[in-house]
Amino acid sequence: MPKDLRSFMAEVVQQQPGGLRRVDVPVDRRFGINAYGVRAEREHEYPALLFTNVMGSEVSCVTNLLATPERMALALGRTVDELTKSSDRIESPQAHPPVEVAAGDAPVKEIVWRGDEVDLGKLPIPVHNALDGGPFLTAAVAVMRDPESGKINAGIYRHHVYDDRHMGVWFFGSHHGGTIHRRYEGKGEPTPVAIVIGHHPAFLMGAVSRVPGIGGEYDAAGSFLGESLEVVPAETSDLLVPARAEIVLEGVILPAEEREEGPFAEWPGHYVGGGPKPVIRIDAITMRRDAIFQDIQASGREHRLMGALPRISSIHKNVGQVIPGLKAVNVPVYARMHCYLSIKKEQDNDPVRAATTALNTEPENLRMVVVVDDDIDIYNEEEMAWAIGTRMDAAQDLLVIPAWNGPGGLLPTNWGYDKDGGRTARRSSAVIMDATKPAPPVQFPVRAQVPPEVVDAVDLASAVSVTEPGGLPWLG
Repeated sequence: MPKDLRSFMAEVVQQQPGGLRRVDVPVDRRFGINAYGVRAEREHEYPALLFTNVMGSEVSCVTNLLATPERMALALGRTVDELTKSSDRIESPQAHPPVEVAAGDAPVKEIVWRGDEVDLGKLPIPVHNALDGGPFLTAAVAVMRDPESGKINAGIYRHHVYDDRHMGVWFFGSHHGGTIHRRYEGKGEPTPVAIVIGHHPAFLMGAVSRVPGIGGEYDAAGSFLGESLEVVPAETSDLLVPARAEIVLEGVILPAEEREEGPFAEWPGHYVGGGPKPVIRIDAITMRRDAIFQDIQASGREHRLMGALPRISSIHKNVGQVIPGLKAVNVPVYARMHCYLSIKKEQDNDPVRAATTALNTEPENLRMVVVVDDDIDIYNEEEMAWAIGTRMDAAQDLLVIPAWNGPGGLLPTNWGYDKDGGRTARRSSAVIMDATKPAPPVQFPVRAQVPPEVVDAVDLASAVSVTEPGGLPWLG
């Protein structure tokens, strides 16, 4: 059976007991869905949550599905170490191009709404946080075809739902979706778009992967899935959409039309962005008969984790091509604007070359890159702080790159603010910290340590707890 959202949810139930919890009591889509995830996170629990009784909708909603590295590793068929401890081999080396199937073999075609039947309000689209401007799609993959190359591109963007038929879309930075839209708009034509909701997490990983150039995300999804993505023609355009998706919204981005978008609480934990954005008109909705709407916990752990872990592979791949001595990459889930690199340093310019490559891989997200030697555990913040404190001289090892990020975007520092609540898009800086020892043959002080083999041989069970003063011989 081909993989999809349901096959993954079943896998979680079978292999990770307690990893998926069902909520059958009535839940308000306004704050209620997100509140469950926030409350669970407060208790240091991160279960996937299936809501079967969302008020005002007959469609179920699943969220928090990828809030743990264990579930993400399960989705990609990897171990947690392979996923989080830096690898350029998260994707399968085998090629799995998409394969087209007939509409009769596509579960997403079981229900088709057109015309007056189209109503986004029938879907359990959440309002996530207190000051959000309205409901937002957070786990939706927008599919478009480039009018110049004919290639299909997929990406996750921000969609503010305005009414029953219209929503916004925010492209920024190097998003290829924005390039495609501008090409259609330059010809005065609407941009055909299909918005895919609910599929196997590997499909989402393919959509956010940094594929060079426009297109290739369906192939990347197949690589993550380990099998070809089944696709089927859309109802209203020449787009191909995933046949085993839960829901597909079909429509067009209207040329020369914009509407105020936001506010929305983004992954940095602040309200940023917004302003006039392109408008999508939805002309058809197709779905499974008992569809499950997929949501991502906005500004929560799932939001940060999904943004951090897939980028480790992209950064590792690109930096490794420049610095053969690259050992590991870490993009911390709690601060995914940071990146840590450990390298076996051969030349004194290796750290800057490694860091600038990482910055160019993630130009919209990274603000600080710290490069350390290969004896430092970059997954241990104490080790990182020790390396910065003992191996970095700020006068010569701290490099500030002015006007790197922005203007505007998701990071709060990419905006200027005034006392009246106004703001202006601006650029902000990035920083590179070289916390490495000088390159050979320079001799740097040796790090103090007990021989590792002696430490490994210690049996801690031989150290008996002292429970009474009598256990101390010199006390009599």
